[in-house]
Amino acid sequence: MATVLAVCTSARKGEQKTPQPTITLRPAHGAEGDAHAGTWHRQVSLLGKASVDKLQAKVDVELTPGVFAENILISGDATALKVGDRLQIGTAELEVTQIGKECHADCVIRQKAGDCVMPREGVFARVLTGGEVKSGDEVAGL
Repeated sequence: MATVLAVCTSARKGEQKTPQPTITLRPAHGAEGDAHAGTWHRQVSLLGKASVDKLQAKVDVELTPGVFAENILISGDATALKVGDRLQIGTAELEVTQIGKECHADCVIRQKAGDCVMPREGVFARVLTGGEVKSGDEVAGL
């Protein structure tokens, strides 16, 4: 079973997220205080540490939690997830709505590292049941 390694938010879109002690996920909204929250299908973003590690092996820039603008960094590999899968993380329940996304050319991490994993391996979800999520929480359904 995977676990949460970090939870992150940002006040503005287009910037790296900052690790937080905990995040509150609200149903049909996303992470409180995060620029990407709202009534759309990409309320929360997740990334597996295996995706970060693959790119880290190729670059000299330290890839810290939130650098890919992910809300939740989890242990292991998240690439097996599919649209429609449900995850229980802490007390929250999420439904996967999209895998990957179009990356804008001025992405901060692409500028620093020359590549970004979110277009290929980022996982996006909507919040079905709200709750608190923090490092160490188990991720069920993966």
